Amino acid sequence: MPERLRVGIIGAGPAGLGAAIEFQKLPFVDVAIYEQAQVLREIGTGISLQRNTWRMLEAMGASQNINPDDIFRSADGHSLQHRNGRTGELVVSHGQGDTPPNQLHARAFRSVLQNALLKTINKSHLRLSSRLDHITENPSGSLTLFFDDNHKAEVDLVIGADGVRSPVRRFAFPEHRIAYTGRTAYRGLVPADKLLSIPGFPDAVTFWHGPRDWVYTCNLKHGVYEITCNADVPANGDQVSWGEEADLGEFREPWRDFGPLVQSVIGHVTEIQRFALFAGPRLESVVARGSVALIGDAAHPLSGAFGAGAGFALEDGYVLAQAIAWAHRRGHSISRGLDLYERVRSPHYKEMYSLLDDFRQSDAELGRLDLGFDEGVAHAIRDKWGGEYGWLYDYDVQEVWREAVRQEEQQAVARL
Repeated sequence: MPERLRVGIIGAGPAGLGAAIEFQKLPFVDVAIYEQAQVLREIGTGISLQRNTWRMLEAMGASQNINPDDIFRSADGHSLQHRNGRTGELVVSHGQGDTPPNQLHARAFRSVLQNALLKTINKSHLRLSSRLDHITENPSGSLTLFFDDNHKAEVDLVIGADGVRSPVRRFAFPEHRIAYTGRTAYRGLVPADKLLSIPGFPDAVTFWHGPRDWVYTCNLKHGVYEITCNADVPANGDQVSWGEEADLGEFREPWRDFGPLVQSVIGHVTEIQRFALFAGPRLESVVARGSVALIGDAAHPLSGAFGAGAGFALEDGYVLAQAIAWAHRRGHSISRGLDLYERVRSPHYKEMYSLLDDFRQSDAELGRLDLGFDEGVAHAIRDKWGGEYGWLYDYDVQEVWREAVRQEEQQAVARL
């Protein structure tokens, strides 16, 4: 471990900012965050703050930067409703059990989370307009980062927090590929009063289900409602994952079999963006070369992460910083710290991918069955939207980290 550890974080989304917060706490680290955008802004609409996300925000000292007036929580204390998109019938409503009040599920504009994290980092560590071009490995084991603006930096550890299309992942695992999943998300914002005036429309976080496609509605406060829709859309030329204006006729087509309530919701949309969803197979490892670590979407290239992608990203950054600090205290190498990070996070993502395998099996079964709309909805909600993945939100990464260290120490004693 170098006396001064130079850390370069690529990407300033929740993953990169969360990692920066934790690494700036370490007195032996010099950290820099590189972001390709000229101005930090969040694309998309809303974001979920689950129990595990709040736990990390509290550990990082960022939760205090979130104004309660800027987040939406359902009046009934439930995190989510699942309704039949044709009839509007409530099928499942998820309560939150023993979740502490300060960690109850919430929805907010993505910028609310971003600003909370930005207020917690030292902004002198952030360098904008820096698009990573390539990385070279030096004989000493350090890495040199080359950027499009001719800036370059030598680092001992590079952290890929650069999303599903991660250039750092391409450097670490050049054989790994992502591809269009065949699913497209449409996202837009509508004045809240227009939707809340629809008879029978619930002021809650709600999925309106078809057998395969769904419409999602949620209050984001400040008089704005979010609408996100997810449907099968065949590939047509280059698919754009970061958002482009979509034709309203194209947007309205997948929901023609949904009922009048959902049709009213869709009818209030005047502008919509299209996000083609890309994903790739699970990475066998989230570290490489003894000096590269992947976090957030770079580590688990999925088209959606159970509404907890921000939480997973913050957990990654937290554990990675803890692992490097652990290695430093014991005089170990960076690689030893990365191995411990790997042992904590890779099994978590393996379990998450196994859930997705179950979902694919459910979709395949649905394709074989001759079900009507309502039966198809019941099948989808039962197999894919029950409580079987609630453990993701209750997952306590701090406790898992402490157990990993305890086991490591026991093994070290046994080797003596």
